Amino acid sequence: MKYSIQLAVFDISGTTVKDKGEITAAFEKTFQQKGLSIPKNKIAGVMGYKKTDAIQTLLEEFAEDKSVITANLINEMHAHFIETMIDYYTNTTELEPLPFAEDTFEFLKMNNVRIGLDTGFYSEITNVVIDRLGWLKNNLVDYVVSSNEVKAGRPRPYMIHEMMKRANVTDSKKVIKTGDTEVDIREGINAECLFSIAVTTGAYAKQQLELYKPDFIIDSLKELPSLL
Repeated sequence: MKYSIQLAVFDISGTTVKDKGEITAAFEKTFQQKGLSIPKNKIAGVMGYKKTDAIQTLLEEFAEDKSVITANLINEMHAHFIETMIDYYTNTTELEPLPFAEDTFEFLKMNNVRIGLDTGFYSEITNVVIDRLGWLKNNLVDYVVSSNEVKAGRPRPYMIHEMMKRANVTDSKKVIKTGDTEVDIREGINAECLFSIAVTTGAYAKQQLELYKPDFIIDSLKELPSLL
């Protein structure tokens, strides 16, 4: 490889795992229970965020009575979201990696790069996804960090910092971050990674991703090895 990289961090849904619209649907159901109809483009705008933060953001925009927005309400709605997503990921026959995700992991592994995954999901959901894919068990992935395992989710850099700690990587310029949303890009920038790379396989189109100034925009993980 052209660059001395020790750790590669990837988002999960929309970046390494196919998103078939199940997250948007779960948000819609969660808000419909409270009598709120949220446009899909607004839900797309909070993809990648810690899900309690995403729920609060949408409530602040769409709830007519702002006084109802309490920690209890947010936690109640988040619990419904978690339940919906766990049920989906436990039972779906459509859970699968995005094309070239596992090939990319293998390429990086062959070049002595450790692989980390981070996500806006809480670990209750993440664990179901990763267990079913078998990525930790078969050593394709080294580390998985969910947003509830650190003091703040993306775009804060704490999940990347946690994986650097686990991997004993002290120089952020030996880390790259790849994801499909605004907050993935900003997370990589805030962590001062060598590269913050955007991919168009998830929530955002190329024109949207360009606004956040990633180092590269790719249309598939197939393109990542040639960049490195």
